[in-house]
Amino acid sequence: MARRRGHKRRKVCYFTVNKVAYIDYKDTDLLRKFVSERGKILPRRVTGTSSKYQRQLTRAIKRARQMALLAYTND
Repeated sequence: MARRRGHKRRKVCYFTVNKVAYIDYKDTDLLRKFVSERGKILPRRVTGTSSKYQRQLTRAIKRARQMALLAYTND
């Protein structure tokens, strides 16, 4: 018989909760929270970020990489 698993808590968007209007590419400490240990951008289903802020976050991470503020890989 299949066992029911407990309900997982719904992830909330970090940027909506903290009322962030603009994700700055120069804020590398914040951007590192949304990048995996391999250097890949974490998806929405993992972080709980809304689609609007996920697009801004992706743009900011790519800009920070281009400006050499963030590494492309974390090897």
